[in-house]
Amino acid sequence: MLFIRQLKDTARWLILAIAVGILAGSASALLIVMLNWATSTREAHPWIIALLPIAGLVVGLMYHYFGRSVEAGNNLIVTEIHAEAREARSTVPFRMTPLILIGTALTHLFGGSAGREGTALQTGASLADQIDLILSHIPHLSLSRRDRRTLLIAGISAGFGSVFGTPLAGAVFGLEVLTIGSVGYDAIFPCFLAAFAADYVTHAWRVHHTIYTVTELAPLTPINMLAAIVAGIAFGITALLFARTTHAISAIFKKHVTYAPLRPFIGGSLVAIAVFSIGIAHTSKYIGLGIPTIVAAFSQHLPRYDFAAKFAFTTVTLGAGFKGGEVTPLFYIGATLGNALSSFLPLPSSLLAAMGFVAVFAGAANTPIASSLMALELFGPEAGAFAAIACVTSYLFSGHKGIYHAQKLGTSKEYTDAKATDNL
Repeated sequence: MLFIRQLKDTARWLILAIAVGILAGSASALLIVMLNWATSTREAHPWIIALLPIAGLVVGLMYHYFGRSVEAGNNLIVTEIHAEAREARSTVPFRMTPLILIGTALTHLFGGSAGREGTALQTGASLADQIDLILSHIPHLSLSRRDRRTLLIAGISAGFGSVFGTPLAGAVFGLEVLTIGSVGYDAIFPCFLAAFAADYVTHAWRVHHTIYTVTELAPLTPINMLAAIVAGIAFGITALLFARTTHAISAIFKKHVTYAPLRPFIGGSLVAIAVFSIGIAHTSKYIGLGIPTIVAAFSQHLPRYDFAAKFAFTTVTLGAGFKGGEVTPLFYIGATLGNALSSFLPLPSSLLAAMGFVAVFAGAANTPIASSLMALELFGPEAGAFAAIACVTSYLFSGHKGIYHAQKLGTSKEYTDAKATDNL
């Protein structure tokens, strides 16, 4: 009977999704605590930024000798999910979790410009896959390949939702990030449950997230909607440039530096030299997560070049091989770019900061729905409406290649019947 079968499946995924949520939420809590410590330590002792090249070498050696199978990071997870047919069963190695946690902490402690979503996605998915590994040794409990795929997607949702405190966005992100222009619903129940469970667990560990407040709103008039579209175009082009620049820098390092551990050493040297050349007082806000500057973008006018400076520091850091993620720097770039656009567009700087916060990420990750939901969770419905317009527009203008090159193209962004290209 269909009802009984559905009830059994629901009960089974209820248990599995909660287990994923507990693991991913605990990992996110640990990550946030580690990064808070790393940031406060670096700010108290800014001289340690000079050791960033050494930290890069350590991270490079760590992955060279112990993490070659997991160095692809987020793209490895996406590839595993897409690889439905295999001759032999595989498991994302558990070592991905400690390696990415240590690598991310070192990046932030010594002054690299990176985020944390990549770490949360990798810990969530890799820990979820350990559940599959355990069950595979228990008769009658082994998961099918399709169920394993669902478990990995739920791990992505749980990691994303818990690290940012946005479970609704996290649930949809796991479903949306896999294929550009297509959202699958086969894993919808586990994703939603895992994301909300992970968020609950993170808070249960007494770990709190940054609160962003939009101090000034605007009516949803035709003129303001048009301004939101114009801003969305700017955010989309910025997202496109960010993704392409990061990939280009990575390709340059791989081409000219054959010994992998030297790449973050050289990249760390460039970042450290830039920090001390310009002055720590002026550049410290461009390294690490940059959350104080993001918060400031919602309440005061900032230098118009802030987004460009963060763009440069982040693309070099990540392109050289440091660990972390792109999303929080994208939040920074978007929020400060929106703040700067308030000089040209008839919208409040605080509202534009909120729009840019999610819209640059929407374009770079090709996830306009999850980003719009994130705006609703973080900023409320009034600001969320403008942010949604900006997210969709940014997505359309960001091209077909984002920060996750393992994404598949499901539907072209072009309004034609022609095969999608990447001319944007």
